[in-house]
Amino acid sequence: MRGISPILLFGYGNPGRGDDALGILAVEAIAALQLPGVECLSDMQLQVEHITDLRGRERILFVDADVACAAPYVLETVTAQQDDSYSSHALTPAALLHTFRLVYGKDAPPAQVLRIRGYAFGLGASLSTLATENLQAAQQLMAELLQRPKP
Repeated sequence: MRGISPILLFGYGNPGRGDDALGILAVEAIAALQLPGVECLSDMQLQVEHITDLRGRERILFVDADVACAAPYVLETVTAQQDDSYSSHALTPAALLHTFRLVYGKDAPPAQVLRIRGYAFGLGASLSTLATENLQAAQQLMAELLQRPKP
């Protein structure tokens, strides 16, 4: 049985909706580097079952597309918080951390969310040129974050 990697990168979004694939694409690029101590996961959305993926980590980075954030991306600390998605089939990172606390009786590992600015989210749309540029900038940031010692 293999051990749990201390760092979890979790990209989510819908690859069938153009720029909504940014989170998944960013994490797939880092996964291709096969960095030691880093596990990369992706899914279309965060669900309550994903709390099990958070166990035993030292830090977590959620990566998603965002139609309203500043370009090329915004990196924020995220903390456990019950929100409107708490009882939904798709959770926000804050609601997922809140659910972790409820189930395990302790706080989830420190987490951040990287929101990559997207522009075209239509069904069947291709990745836009501007989103591609933002993706490249976000991938560079992610690589730098993974090479820094933990705070």
